[in-house]
Amino acid sequence: MRPVLINWNVNNMCGWGLVGLNLFLNWASGPDIGPLLGGPLSEKEIAGTDPLRLLAAKDAILVSNRFQAQLSHTPPSTQLNFPVIEGLGNGLAGPESVRVTPTIARCIFEDTRLDDADRILAKYDLLVCASRWNAELLRSHVTKRVEIVFEGIDPSLFHPGPRSGLLDPNRFYIFSGGKVEYRKGHDLTPLAFREFSRRHDDAVLVTLWHSPWPHLSAGFQGKLSAPLELTREGIIDVKRWVAANAIDPSKVIEIGLVPNPMMPAILREMDCVLAPSRAEACTNLVAAEAMACGVPVICADNTGVKDLIAPDNSWPLRSQSAIRDYAASGTDGWGESDVDEIVNALERFYADSALRKEIGLNGARWLIDEHRTWADHARELKSLITSFS
Repeated sequence: MRPVLINWNVNNMCGWGLVGLNLFLNWASGPDIGPLLGGPLSEKEIAGTDPLRLLAAKDAILVSNRFQAQLSHTPPSTQLNFPVIEGLGNGLAGPESVRVTPTIARCIFEDTRLDDADRILAKYDLLVCASRWNAELLRSHVTKRVEIVFEGIDPSLFHPGPRSGLLDPNRFYIFSGGKVEYRKGHDLTPLAFREFSRRHDDAVLVTLWHSPWPHLSAGFQGKLSAPLELTREGIIDVKRWVAANAIDPSKVIEIGLVPNPMMPAILREMDCVLAPSRAEACTNLVAAEAMACGVPVICADNTGVKDLIAPDNSWPLRSQSAIRDYAASGTDGWGESDVDEIVNALERFYADSALRKEIGLNGARWLIDEHRTWADHARELKSLITSFS
């Protein structure tokens, strides 16, 4: 069994953490790779995880945590003779760690300022992206080998199923997720919902906008008239924000941080999911998970999201305006969705439950047919790693 270090912190709540945790659990249940983590794995990081899954990974967790304890006393100059996967975000800056062979960089970025990428990434043996958009940008700036491994979903959790009946069946529920930020289009969603809810009193916006980093969302305004503020407790004040932007707060259901295994029960209650991101380095995990649950998704046809869009598996927002005035990031390939097109898409889904069902089920089948599961993700990445043997 070959050790492989997944060198970033994992958790069951968001983005990078979910990628790492699912990769670890999948490898831990197989005979070929002994996964190690870049940080200790405790009950906090695995909250909500199926106990049977944890039982299957118990030995791997113990080995990884022992490795972490040893690593803390290891000089930086030490050479480890097994592969490591480093997680690189915007700027492509990697962590300082012991030297290993080979070293694989998982490059996930929305900032397209890559002029110095070839120098920064020179120490890596292989570069891995999670979208064609990222891979094409990287290939145009570096000489290293670049591969694509798409993110996935867990079909044992995220799959079509019945609703619980806990919500009023006479309302129309629109889900919006992700940390509030410009890139995710969290100003476009309220603007579209404000217009749509004026026409339909039964419309409800269900938000899961909380994150472990509320300070990064504070002050966000985008195209809205009022910025997002924090409560006295230091969390984002969603109800106050929507009210300040002329949305009836009684039409908004606010959900706090939720462990990922609990998300299917929420998503299956929705009539549709709205994801008008201006840029996605991967494909938009919330959108993929909703599709897996048979919930139709309205998504922006730009950047990495293009890898999630196929005929009749979603409702793509085709009108995408170029973004050139966002100083915080390079925006090559970013796109801004048209609010009127979003509202029209909501109207189509509102008027036609058969269309919603058809697109939702098409999306769920497409993910399986295209091998977009975490098991597939782990298998493809393992194949790349073994190619260095």
